[in-house]
Amino acid sequence: MISTDQDTARLREHTAAERERLTALLTGLTPDQWAAPSLCEGWQIREVVAHMTMAFRTSTWQFLRGMAAARFTFDRYADRAAHADTARMSDAELLAALRDNVRHPWRPPGGGAAGALSHDVIHGLDITEPLNLPPASVDRMATVLGHAGPRNFAYFGVDLSGIRLCANDSEVELGTGTPITLSTKDILLIVTGRRPVPTP
Repeated sequence: MISTDQDTARLREHTAAERERLTALLTGLTPDQWAAPSLCEGWQIREVVAHMTMAFRTSTWQFLRGMAAARFTFDRYADRAAHADTARMSDAELLAALRDNVRHPWRPPGGGAAGALSHDVIHGLDITEPLNLPPASVDRMATVLGHAGPRNFAYFGVDLSGIRLCANDSEVELGTGTPITLSTKDILLIVTGRRPVPTP
């Protein structure tokens, strides 16, 4: 059995590796690719990178002030911050913010090391899917799904009632009911609301 400390260390290594992978991919993007629509509604690729690096560049005071201005609605705050950051920062500066923080210890409130990995892998798909770039490794995506639970699905408004999503390239199985076989990547896109839930 893997200890909590070992699991945390493994999650941190996955997170650093994912940031390094995304940095390499982003380094080769053209201006048109930076301006391409992402999977996040209303965000170009550059807004996703701004969001991914926001925690590295934002003080607690700035965060609280922004949340207050957004009437303490995080999605509203995140959208405003992403657009404000891309208005004042170049694509090269956004890339540097990711590259310089590959091993930054940030964790989302209540999410721990698994939350940090999930954040980067999921938003990584927001970038790579529309640009037809390689996704995170199957093992890394399976690790994210292995640490997810009903609360995570509820956040994205996903209802798996009556179906069981079974990966054909990993050991991932989610839900109970009629089995539907998909890739691990497709399952992750579904449970995070990036793709519709399939019907049996």
